Amino acid sequence: MPSERTAMHSSLMDEKIECPLCSGEGKLKRTEILDRLGVKDFARVAQLSAEEAFRLLLEKHKDDQRNISLHVESEVQRVRLGLEDKLRFEQSQKEHLTRRVEDYFREISQLRERNQQLETEMAKAARIGKREEMDFAEEARTWPGMCISDKLGKNGDYLLSFRDAGGAQLEPRMLIDNKNKLIIAEADLDKLIRDAKERSTPVAILVTRDESQLRQLDRELRWTQREGVWVLRTTRQWLPRDLEVLRPLFERMHIEGSGFLSKNVALATDVRRSLSDLDAIESELKKASKAILSVSALVVKHRAQIQALCDQASAPKVPHKPEPAHGGQKGLAG
Repeated sequence: MPSERTAMHSSLMDEKIECPLCSGEGKLKRTEILDRLGVKDFARVAQLSAEEAFRLLLEKHKDDQRNISLHVESEVQRVRLGLEDKLRFEQSQKEHLTRRVEDYFREISQLRERNQQLETEMAKAARIGKREEMDFAEEARTWPGMCISDKLGKNGDYLLSFRDAGGAQLEPRMLIDNKNKLIIAEADLDKLIRDAKERSTPVAILVTRDESQLRQLDRELRWTQREGVWVLRTTRQWLPRDLEVLRPLFERMHIEGSGFLSKNVALATDVRRSLSDLDAIESELKKASKAILSVSALVVKHRAQIQALCDQASAPKVPHKPEPAHGGQKGLAG
């Protein structure tokens, strides 16, 4: 019995049966074998998990790099925009400063030109003033019985005095100061008095180019005393006449000294009244002269009109021609 069992067992062991895994195909994939056996390929799963984890890590790394790149680009863009704004601002400031510098140079050029014009005008004024003084000296040298000095370096323009019959200069000497300005000021008189004291001359004469340059006060006080100096305020036109009026005073001063006028201050009122009367007469004469010129012009105008009327009246007259008879009257006559 045991041998039979052994033999039976041996025959079962040696019996060939169909492979339950490959079903007779003979070749299977590892995964198929493991699946048919009901066993998972943990190594494969681990490999796939590692690959997936690595892939996810790579994607995350790429995302991080992408985010970093975007952030860096954003920062770079922001810095670039900031630098561009700053550069534009600096450029604007530079252009503004350039314009200001150009404006300053332009103003400097204009000021330089204006300064040159002022210097030219001042030079002209100085030449005009000098010419006025020279004209005055040339004019004064033509006055009979008068003596005038050369141009003074300071403290006035000229020294003027009368001459005696032999041509010698007589005292008092008179300090002349010519003024050709819109209107004289009190400072001009103060300077004239200081100059007269410096030169020890008892008489000082302020001479303007025109009557309009004198103030109303100057017209009222044409001859007055200030600080021991007798001052005559006059014009180029009035001065020869004023000197003739004042000649008796100057002759007495020559005899009795400069104190003569100080002792006879009341004479100043009479002198001022005389000068004022002469000024008024001369003003009336100017008005009369203008009136005479106006009348002369009217005479010429009306004479021309009358001449034209006379010429028209003496012209030959054209004989009057009778008008022709009307047609209706002719028909009646027929």
